[in-house]
Formats: sequence, C-alpha cells, structure tokens
Amino acid sequence: MCRVVDLRQAVLAKNEETAHALRVELAARGTVLVNLLSSPGSGKTELLERELLLARERGGPVAALTADLATENDARRLARSGVPVKQVLTDGLCHLEAAMLGRYLDGWLPEDTRLLFVENVGNLVCPASYDLGESLRVVLASVTEGEDKPLKYPTAFGPAQLVVVTKTDIARAVGFDEAAFRANVQRVNPGVEVVLTSARTGEGAGLLLDRALAVGAGAAAHTPVMAGHPRTHGHDHGHRHDHGDHDHEHDHEHGDEHGGHEHGEDGHPHGTPHAVGPTR
Repeated sequence: MCRVVDLRQAVLAKNEETAHALRVELAARGTVLVNLLSSPGSGKTELLERELLLARERGGPVAALTADLATENDARRLARSGVPVKQVLTDGLCHLEAAMLGRYLDGWLPEDTRLLFVENVGNLVCPASYDLGESLRVVLASVTEGEDKPLKYPTAFGPAQLVVVTKTDIARAVGFDEAAFRANVQRVNPGVEVVLTSARTGEGAGLLLDRALAVGAGAAAHTPVMAGHPRTHGHDHGHRHDHGDHDHEHDHEHGDEHGGHEHGEDGHPHGTPHAVGPTR
C-alpha cells in the first residue's frame, strides 16, 4: 500500500518549528523582528530607508535584512541609513523561510539589536505562507495598486498585524479611494490598523518604527480574527525547495558616513551608492 506524503504540509510544518525556535531566541535577546511584505514597486524600500534613518537619529539599535531574487540595489539604498544591512539573494526563490533567515542572522546580527526589519521578496503570494519568527507582520500597499488588493490577496492581508498605505502624495492623482480600501481590508482582517504614509512628503514618518517599538515594549500586536497566526494561511505549493547550496549573503558594514560601505564576503567595495530613481 502506497503512502501519500503531503510535501507542502511537511515543509510548512518544519518551517513553523524553525520559526518558533527563532522567535524564542530573538525574544530572549530582546530583538523584535518585523516582517515586511508587499508587491514589487510598493515603495517599501524607500519607506524603510526613512524609518532606519529615523531610528538611527533616535539612537536605537536597529538592523535590516533585505531579500531579492537578484541585485544588491535595495541593500545599497538601505545602507545609506548607516545601520547594519545584509542582502539576501534567493536565486529565484520567491520568498524567505525561517531556516534561511536563521542562517543569515547567525554571527551577523549585533547582540544589542532592538529592531530587525526584514524586507521580504516583493510578492504577495509565496511569502504570506511562511512564518519567519516575526513579532510583527506588516503588509504594504501603494495607492497605485487598487483598492481591491486586500480581497485579491487575503492570505497576505488577512494575517497582517499592521497595514501600511504608501505613496499617498499621489493618491488624488491616481484616484485612490481610501474608504473603499479600508473597507476591503476590514473584510479580510477585522480590526487591523491601517496607516497612511508618503516617503516624499513625510506623512506617517515614524509610524512603522513606533508600532514596532511598542510591540518590543510589550504591547500586544493585532491578532486577526480569521487567523491566529500568519502560518495558518499556507498555499498549496506542489514542490519542495532545497536551499542547501544556493544561499547567498552579503554584509554591508557602516561607519559614521552614509556615503559608502564595504561589501561582505567577496570583499569588493561598492564605494558611492548607486543613484536610485523616484521609487517611493
């Protein structure tokens, strides 16, 4: 008699176990992990850069890890904040997993780090299924993406403990219906807080940082009615990923100057940060 093994359930179950261990480890050292999810082009990198700058100005120990399929563009941008930054290249994988994250943090994350922001791969599907051991899960959506995104991607918006709207400076120009968006968010995640931000005008500056610090100080994060934890919203992935040989990591060390930083393991310098266009 053949036994059918559900690889998806096995992979997610293993991830849950690893995420729980990582959450306990981070809590013991007083570190709050913030998992940022969004579609590509939502503006989360620019918003995160501003939040990191603000955290540095306040003197709070903060770090950031950013994941992409290719390029180190986001890490170079975030490095301008002067905080420890690590780039993760996933070699085509559409999300981070707890075991991957744990390996990247091992030996790199400063012991006194109070907040760790993880900028997940730009995707509202795959990353939603994987708990990273976060204390706060944040989903971002720009005003250009349409008010129906929460309804189209309930597995991303449903487990969120905070929803951030970005690029509000162009909301009128693109006809963004804030009331409709908020109503749709509440349909899939009753009671979750929705905050408005613009990296260009400064609207909502520090809100993400404040919410994360509040969780670190013991404030209870929003618990979605439809799900006790993000991991309960797994998708049916009919394949299993082996990350044993393809993980890549690059460290960015910073001094007091924001203009440059050193590359990590391969040692090649980046020098002056690359110019970045008007992505918000």
